[in-house]
Amino acid sequence: MRILLVGSGGREHALAWKMAQSPRVTKIYAAPGNAGIARQAECVDITPENIEGLADFAAREKIDLTVVGPEAPLCKGIVNLFSERKLRAFGPTREAAQIEGSKITCKELLRRHGIPTAGFRAFADVRAATAFARLGQYPLVVKADGLAAGKGVVLCSEPAEAEAAIEQMMVKRAFGAAGERILIEEYLGGVEASVIAFTDSRSIAILETVQDHKRVYDGDRGPNTGGMGAYSPAPIVSDREYERVEREILVPMVHALNKEQRRFHGILYAGIMFTKSGPKVLEFNVRFGDPECQVLMMRMKSDVVPLMLATIEERLGDGVIEWDPRPAVCVVIASGGYPGHAEVGYEIKGLDEASAMPNTMVFHAGTQMKRDAPITSGGRVIGVTARGKDHRAAQAAAYAAVKLIRFTGMHYRTDIGSRLLK
Repeated sequence: MRILLVGSGGREHALAWKMAQSPRVTKIYAAPGNAGIARQAECVDITPENIEGLADFAAREKIDLTVVGPEAPLCKGIVNLFSERKLRAFGPTREAAQIEGSKITCKELLRRHGIPTAGFRAFADVRAATAFARLGQYPLVVKADGLAAGKGVVLCSEPAEAEAAIEQMMVKRAFGAAGERILIEEYLGGVEASVIAFTDSRSIAILETVQDHKRVYDGDRGPNTGGMGAYSPAPIVSDREYERVEREILVPMVHALNKEQRRFHGILYAGIMFTKSGPKVLEFNVRFGDPECQVLMMRMKSDVVPLMLATIEERLGDGVIEWDPRPAVCVVIASGGYPGHAEVGYEIKGLDEASAMPNTMVFHAGTQMKRDAPITSGGRVIGVTARGKDHRAAQAAAYAAVKLIRFTGMHYRTDIGSRLLK
C-alpha cells in the first residue's frame, strides 16, 4: 500500500514509525512531515490545510490510504473531499469533526442526548460574557469555541481572571477566530484521563488507558499547552470507572452522532474527568492526542494499518488489538517561550545518542533540516518516549534520553508520570 500521512508533529512521527512496520505498506509520503518523519517517509511540501492540493497529490501518486493526523484539515472537510474524489482517507467527515471544531456544538450535543458533562453557558457577546463571569461560582473555566491548539482553556479562580480571559479571547483575539464565541463552564474536580477509541459508527475499539500532562510547569502549574508529556497505562481509577465511560459516554456519543447525521469513522478521543459523581466529558477530539499517540504507538503490538482500514469499511468489530504490557512514558521537550511565542531556529544536538538508548524512540515534532542539521521550528520540539518493565523504569529511561538532547532555550517538565508513582 502507498500511504499519505498528513501533518508534521510528534503524533504524525509516531504514526509514520508505526505504519512503516506494517508488511502491507510499501511507501509513505508525509505532508509536510518533519526532520524525524523524513526517516520513514518522503516529505512533500503541502500544508495540512491545503486539502485540494493533498487530494491532487493522492490522485496523482495513486495513494491507497491517506491518514490525517491533525484536527484542522478534518474540520475543514478533507475526508468529504477525498470521498467525493473516490480517495480513501482515515478520519471523520467535516460534520462529525465539528465536535472538536466547535466546543459549543459538542456541548450542546452532549446536553441534548443526556451525556454527562459540566454545566455551561455559550456567549458571542463580550459584555454578556463579562456580566455572567462577575456573578459566577468560582472556580470556573473559560474556553474558546474553536480550534486553539490545546491552549484555549483558562481555569479561573476569581472574576478578574475570567474577565482577563474573556478579553484575551474575544477582544484581543489571542486565538483568532476561535475566540469569536466562548464557553463559560462549571469547574469539575477529580482525576483527569484520556479515553481514546477507534469507531466505525457501529463498533468501538477502546485503546489502552493514557494520561497526559497539559500544564507547562512541574506540579501542574502554569498555562495549558498542547501537552508536555504522557504515560500509559494510566491505572488511576478502577476498571469499573473505565467501563462506565464506555457505557455512559462513548456508546451514547456514537449513537448521538449517528442520530444527528454526523456518522463517525476514525478516532474518538474523550477527555474525561472522573468526579465523585462519576465520569464526565471535558471535551471530545476527533484524532489521536499528542503526546498520547506516542506512548500508545510504542505499546501497540497490532498492525495499525488494518485497524484504520476496518474503521473506514465499518468492519471494526472483527479486530482485536494486542498490547505490549510494558508501560511507556513520553517527555516533551519544548522551545523557549512555549506555550507563548516560541524561540526557534536553534540546532538540536544529541538526537542520535538519545535514539540509541534501548527501548526508546525520539519522536520529532517542531523540527526541520537546515544545512544537514536538525533545527527547532515549533513550540513542542521533541517527544522522547521510552518503555520499561514498570512505570518507574519507563520514566527513568525517558529522562535518561532527554538529558542527552541539547538546544538553546529548551525546557521540559521533570515530573511526567510522577503523579502515578506517588
